[in-house]
Order: sequence, then structure tokens, then C-alpha cells
Amino acid sequence: MKASEGLKVVVTGATGNVGTSLVRALEQEPRIASVRGLARRRPALTLAKTEWAEVDLSLEGDEPRLAQYIEDADAVVHLAWRFQPTHDPVETWRSNVLGALRVFDAVAAARVPILVCASSVGAYSPGPGNGAAVSESWPTHGWPGAAYTREKAYLERVLDTFERDHPQTRVVRMRPCFLFKEESASEQRRIFAGRFFPGALMRPELLPLVPELAGLRFQALHTDDAADAYRRALVRDVRGAFNLAAEPVIDTPALSSLLGARPVKVPTGAVRGVLSAAWKLHLAPASPDLLDAVLRIPLLSTERARRELDWEPSMTSLEALGAFLRGVRAGSGDDTAPLAGRRVG
Repeated sequence: MKASEGLKVVVTGATGNVGTSLVRALEQEPRIASVRGLARRRPALTLAKTEWAEVDLSLEGDEPRLAQYIEDADAVVHLAWRFQPTHDPVETWRSNVLGALRVFDAVAAARVPILVCASSVGAYSPGPGNGAAVSESWPTHGWPGAAYTREKAYLERVLDTFERDHPQTRVVRMRPCFLFKEESASEQRRIFAGRFFPGALMRPELLPLVPELAGLRFQALHTDDAADAYRRALVRDVRGAFNLAAEPVIDTPALSSLLGARPVKVPTGAVRGVLSAAWKLHLAPASPDLLDAVLRIPLLSTERARRELDWEPSMTSLEALGAFLRGVRAGSGDDTAPLAGRRVG
């Protein structure tokens, strides 16, 4: 690539929550010449720099097509991920882990200079327990009970090996907290609450109470701010992991204020029992193991991202969560299959 030409970037999972924000961010970056968005289903979304291609990373038969799409890339951003079906961890492993291995193999074979990979706060081992935020050096062994955290932690070990074996590729790992935006609300409602949960119920006047669970503290970030960090990592000479999160930390009082609801202490075991029963009956798509993981994730220090990427969130965590709640109530979405907007169904 000549410096005057700009980067040719391939983005896997380009039609999802982060992907749609990233391809839009890259449209505005003069150092990006073109974007090839890979997804299982071609979207209706039209962008000047972006061309779309269909590929299923879980299918061994799609490997030649994947290699063809990556062979002339200057950078690959791997975002593709499936949260469901939680009742079939073999299926998510096939997509998330084996699919990632296929992407990394194609990057290595083509000697792509830059690989930016979506990791997660879920890759981290349980936090220190004292409320202190952890840096990127905190262990990434995940929480063994949940498929999501196991898979994210496993890929961290894969990337360790990839970096050792392919030093010619600059590898960046993004470890964001929970990512929200209005356009992803319908998808996230379907993933975590179920297709038939009516979004209109997420209104302050209909939610007089909010459960107060011991240990429930988390961080949130608007997806567009996460995409900005990915963009900066592509065009700056940085390597390694970056935590991404916004302030303030969200706890029960913050949720109560946002929802206009009164906090009520509820035993964690009781909540887990109800969730477990609903999950086993296929009434809730989110497994109780994921709740266990959420209650153990650490808080993230974002000092490195602010220092080396010159990155600063444009929205607070409460603004990001508020955008999500608006989207749930309105059935908001985007012109892609994963983010299709609807209130129910």
C-alpha cells in the first residue's frame, strides 16, 4: 500500500452492533481507502466506501471465499460473534472460535499487516472484589461457567500464539465493556430478553421497582465511541490490548434514577433460580451462567486508550444506556438483518 492510497480494510461481522458503527466511522476517515464488510447476509445499508460480501465463518466450505476477500487487505477487523443459541454451545463455538481461527489463518496466509480483534471485558478473570478498576494486564481467563466468557478467554490465548508466530502483523485487542446504541436495541432485546418480550414495557411508568443484586456494578459505552477507538487503532502504530469504557460506573442507584424506579433488594440466588427455570423452559434466551459472569466482571481502567489512542468517550455510560432504552421502547434498528428493528417478534 502506498501512503497516498489509504488502507483497504476488511471487517467481519460488519452488519452487527459494532460493525455498523465502525463502517460508518471509517467512511469519515481519510486514511481509509475502502472497506469490505463481511456478513452472513448482505444488508440494504449503502455507504460510499463500503462493499459487501457474504461469508459464513462457521462453515469450512466458505474458507476459500474468506481467503479471497482477505488476500489484498491492509487491515482486518474481526468483530463477528454469535451470542445465540445459548442452549447449543457447540454451535456458538463453531461460529465464534472456529470462525475466528479461520480469519486468523487467512490473515497469516495473506501476511496482512494489521489485525484488530474484538475481545471483551468478559475475557477477564473475576475482578479484585474491592471495586478497583483493572488495567489490560489483569488475567484473561474469563468465567468458566458461561460459554461467552470461555470463548472470549480462549481466543485471547489464540492471539497470544498468533502474535508470537506472526510478528509481521500488528495485533490489537479491544476489550470494551457493555456496548449500547439506539439502533442495536431491538437485536439486544431479542438476544437477552427474547423475541417476544414487548419493548414497550421498558417505560418508567411501567417499571416501579428495580431489583438490587449484590455485586451488580458494570460499565457501559456508546457503540459509536467504541467504533472511534477501533478507527484510531487502525491508523496509529499501536499494539496490544485496550480497555474501553465510559463513566460513571452503573449500579443499582444509577439504574433506579435512570428508570425512575425504586430499588428493592432481591437475593441473587432467587433471581438466578428464576432465570435458570426460564432458560431451561426456553422462555428466556440468556443463561443463568451469564448472570454469574456479569456479577464477577471487573471494572476497567481506560488510561491506556486515552493516552495512546488519544481517545475520549463523547457520551457518558448513562447516555449510552438511555439510548438503548429509547431504542427498546421504539423498536429501533438499522438496515441490516441482525439489527432489524421491531418491538416484538
